[in-house]
Amino acid sequence: MHAVEEDAFPPAVDVTIVGFGPVGKLLAIHLGRRGHQVLVVDRNTAGYPLPRAVTHCSDFARILQSVGLSPDTVPAITQPYDDMYVWRDGEGRTLVEVDWSGRGESGWYNTYFFHQPSLEDAFDTLIARMPNVTVRRGWEAVALDQDADAVTLTVRGDASGTERSVRSAWLVGADGANSRVRRWAGLDWHDEGYFYDWLVVDVKPRPELRFPHIAAQSCDARRPSTMVPGGPGRRRWEFMRLPEESRESLNSAETAWKLLAPYGLTPATAELERHSVYTFQACWATEWRAGRVLLAGDAAHLMPPFAGQGLGAGARDAMNLGWKLDAVLRGLAGERILDTYGSERLRHARAFVEFSMELGRIICLTDPEAAAARDARMTADWNLGMKPPAPPRPGLGPGLHEGPAGGSLARQGRVRRGSGAPVLFDDAFDGPAAVVARHAASLTALPQDLHRRLDRLGVSRVALHGVGNADVSVVEDVDGTYASWLDDLAADVVLIRPDFHVYGTGAAGRAAELAAGFVDRLAASQPLPAH
Repeated sequence: MHAVEEDAFPPAVDVTIVGFGPVGKLLAIHLGRRGHQVLVVDRNTAGYPLPRAVTHCSDFARILQSVGLSPDTVPAITQPYDDMYVWRDGEGRTLVEVDWSGRGESGWYNTYFFHQPSLEDAFDTLIARMPNVTVRRGWEAVALDQDADAVTLTVRGDASGTERSVRSAWLVGADGANSRVRRWAGLDWHDEGYFYDWLVVDVKPRPELRFPHIAAQSCDARRPSTMVPGGPGRRRWEFMRLPEESRESLNSAETAWKLLAPYGLTPATAELERHSVYTFQACWATEWRAGRVLLAGDAAHLMPPFAGQGLGAGARDAMNLGWKLDAVLRGLAGERILDTYGSERLRHARAFVEFSMELGRIICLTDPEAAAARDARMTADWNLGMKPPAPPRPGLGPGLHEGPAGGSLARQGRVRRGSGAPVLFDDAFDGPAAVVARHAASLTALPQDLHRRLDRLGVSRVALHGVGNADVSVVEDVDGTYASWLDDLAADVVLIRPDFHVYGTGAAGRAAELAAGFVDRLAASQPLPAH
């Protein structure tokens, strides 16, 4: 981390980020890599040393890939889970098996389990190499003010009590569920009134125990619980607080070991890394922007962990917001493009909040009769061969995209350039943003000025067949991923945005219209009136 002296505290930057958790770090990395001056402040003097999130999906793996930390490069941090997630009743009988195996459209496994502190350490290492990103720990945000041109944030040093002010063109509150930034900006917080207390226990079984690499959900009304991997060499259990228990009685090492005992875990066979009681909630900010202030991560949405998408939702925020802030700062887009950040992301986040609540309503039953009825229904469905409902696959809400495929998640497959080895598309072209066409002729005919404008936005032009040139690359679609996808889209051309989402699709002759529409809509975003 940067060792910055107090007199080197920057008076002005492009973007200030309040909160140095994983979402703030991801956003800082993306903005820093694009050359912007970034300040990150966090009131904590050190990172949180214990795991919180433990699972991520294929989309999140692609986000890690975007910063050079794809799962295959950090096997000590994250590992795939290519198996079933089994739900059982109180007697250990199977209620349903959820298929978590295979690879998703992002080119990575559908499910991974990881160690969050190690991942955040890897983020820290990347940030420490960026002289244009300043991190100030132990500085608490105490006031915020904005005018038409900038945001002024006042921070106070925990150790010295010294106050400093910094101006930035934009400020992002990634400061958690109790966000001060959200409150200062006057952004409303919708609370679904959903509250459950669970004891979260992280352990490191000793290697000789050879604990199986499995994920299971116990729907035992006597004690609903969850058991999953916790990243390489680790395991996580979550135990619901029963109505007659207090948070204090549940949150003790003695209680943790008592609850772990049926699984063969004792102080002699495992190390207890931590135990903590969390209140699972379902909330979201109704607006994510107030002038030059924006929200991200838990400051914008909060969900129960049953779908494993809380951190993933925050990472998607960073991807969506990062490229739009970059475009605005470089004069390639007007300020109003930032209004599409909240409108696009809120729909997606809400879908997973609501899905997580639905899962919780099934799991969190402690009434024996209600649980028995649930078990009978699920068992009957299982015996009939019925599959569980698939997780939601929401596209983006209203924003910068068009047509029926606009706002959907783009696929990623392996491609080969020339005589090189097959690699994933984003690695071949230094990011996902691209106009992909079946034939090069659709792209070589683009006006030269449009090629230059696409280059400024980092949008590659890639064809599956034909003859390319200096502006258009022709690749081998190694596994047929892109040909199949274009077939599914009933299109010859697709434009993929920098955040892995589709802008739009079209026929072969519509490539110029599609690309010009994208860059023109960005450029036409008008500035906001003074606030």
